[in-house]
This record gives sequence, structure tokens and C-alpha cells, in this order.
Amino acid sequence: MIKCVMQSISFKLLKQLPKVELHCHLDGSLRTESIIDQAERDEIKLPSHELDTLDRHLRIGKNRGTLEEYIQRFDITLSVMQTPESLKRFAYELIEDVAQENVRYIEVRYSPILHTQKGMTLDTALESVQKGLKKGEKIFGVKSGIIVCGIRHISPDVSLKLADLAVRYKNRGVVGFDLAGAEENFPAKEHREAFYMIRNNNINATIHAGEAFGPSSIHQAIHQCGANRIGHGTRLKEDKGLMHYVNDHRIPLEICLTSNWQTRGVRSLKYHPAKYYYKQGIRVTLNTDNRLMSNTTLTREFMLAHELFNFNLHDFREITIIAMKSAFLHHNERKRMIQSIAEEFEQDFGLHPEYVDTNSKFRPA
Repeated sequence: MIKCVMQSISFKLLKQLPKVELHCHLDGSLRTESIIDQAERDEIKLPSHELDTLDRHLRIGKNRGTLEEYIQRFDITLSVMQTPESLKRFAYELIEDVAQENVRYIEVRYSPILHTQKGMTLDTALESVQKGLKKGEKIFGVKSGIIVCGIRHISPDVSLKLADLAVRYKNRGVVGFDLAGAEENFPAKEHREAFYMIRNNNINATIHAGEAFGPSSIHQAIHQCGANRIGHGTRLKEDKGLMHYVNDHRIPLEICLTSNWQTRGVRSLKYHPAKYYYKQGIRVTLNTDNRLMSNTTLTREFMLAHELFNFNLHDFREITIIAMKSAFLHHNERKRMIQSIAEEFEQDFGLHPEYVDTNSKFRPA
């Protein structure tokens, strides 16, 4: 057992902890070297084929901008994700990458419609990713699920087609449905027919909301589209009534610290409301969003939370268990994974479930 309860928290220690990731975009989580290699194989022109130059082009770094400016970088990654072979490759490599930091379960989201530019069908786009994820699970032991994304600024009719795809692949890799893309001027309610299909077929939904727009976007996601989780939810605190509703109904928030700062969702990371939500008892989870563009890993997000909010190992255990409780898996499967992860925390790190932080007025549930 690693005796770490009283240890100072290091990046190395956090990397060893078991983790759960609920908000990770496949097309935002490629390796730069793989992009170049795939582009050369498929004869695709990139802004640069030099690793360092392309890396600087793709990664945000300190160059903050709007969400729309952030999204523009995806044109490059999507250009090399238009064949079954490339989708399988990138899905597999993502599992290989997350395995290096002991991610035990990950939900990978993407929009298959964005991978049909060269004639690939929606079914093939989905099955190819599923094959890559399953290959990764077999080799690295990381369990995964697919979240199909509708896109806010694309026609609601397309969202309906994608919802139909999610329904057809329910229990065959797909675990949920999402609505992503530019938030302002593209309200979620315009896509409610797709979410009606999703709910009517007993599929879970998460929606990007409160990332680049106010709490009314979160209200729409929950009350007009039936979201079971909220992607980001950074601006939830601006509506206290809605915040209480989210807490009372145990609706989890998929917090992405680094990307929220990069897209100006918060003016400074030290003012990010994640700690406030956590102390209120809201189900807070930590996620990467886009590993490539945000130049991050789940370990780095944990380290940020420690440095910014003084989160300790018991907090990270709690957040990880919360994430597993919030996963879009069937109850019994979630229960088994929670037990396995809890045992790993206890046996390898000495972190017990009965711990109560005497310095805190509240212990999240």
C-alpha cells in the first residue's frame, strides 16, 4: 500500500489515483504526432507538418479566446478523422493515453456527422470508434462508453438523425446523447425533438450549458430537454433557485477547469465556482474536455484543483466516486465499478469511505 494519507500531494501521486472521466471529446484529444502521421497517410494538407509548429497551432496555451475561436481548431483534427481506420486508431490511442494515468472508466463523446465529409456513413463512423475503444479496453483494461453529440449550430434535423443513431446503438457502445457547439444564439430547445426521442428510448442525456451563456441555457437543458447531467455549468451560481434544483435533484456538473479559463468562461481560475459548488454539495466531477487543445490530462486537472482550491486526497476520492455514480452505465455495473475503485483507494492509498473532514462544514454525498 502507498502510505499517502498524510503525504504532501504531488503530480506523481495524483497520477497514480484511480480516475473517472465523463467529459472528453475524441476530436479534441488526438496526439499531434498522430495527426501528422495520419495526414501523410491520407494526403491531407495541414497548416504545418512540423510537430512543434502544429502543436503550437493546436494548443491554446495562454492565448485565451471565445468558445467559437476555441472550436475553430477542430477543423484540423476533423480533417484527419474521415476514414474508419483513422477513427479506430484515434479512439484506441485515447484509451492508451488515459490508461497511463489510471483512468478506470471514460465516456468519449463526438459527433459522427462530422466524420462523413468523405462519404463514411454514420453507422461506420460509430462502429469504427467503438472498435478502437474495445481494442483499448482489451489491452489496457479501461472501460468506456460513447456519447453521441448533436451540434447546436447545425440543423435540429441533424440532431434528430444522430439521436436515431444513438437509439440504434443503445447497449452496443452508446451510453448517452449530448448537445455541443456554440452556445450563444443556438438554444438547446430547438433540438428538443431529438431529446424527446432520446428520453422516450430510455437513454441518458448530457448537454453543454452554462459554459458560454447564462443560467437560462442550463434551465433549458434540464427542463426542456431533460438533461441528466450538465456539461460545464460554470454560470449556474447566477440563478440560486436553479442551483438548488440541480443540487436537490443530484444533477452532476462536468467541470473542465482549464478549458473554462481558455474560453473565458471564468475571468481567472481562482474565481472558478467549482469549489463553491462542491462545498454546496452539488455533484462536481473533474474532466479534461479536450486534452489536445487545452494541453491537459485528468491528472493536471486534479493538480489544478489542489493548487487552486486546496482539494486533498479525500476530496479526490469523493469526486472520483461521484463521477462513477454519475456515469451513464446501468446501476449494477456502476455499483461494481464503485466498489472496485473504492477498494483501490483503500488498499493502495489508505483512503477510507468513513473519512469526515473536520475542517469542512459539509461532506458531499
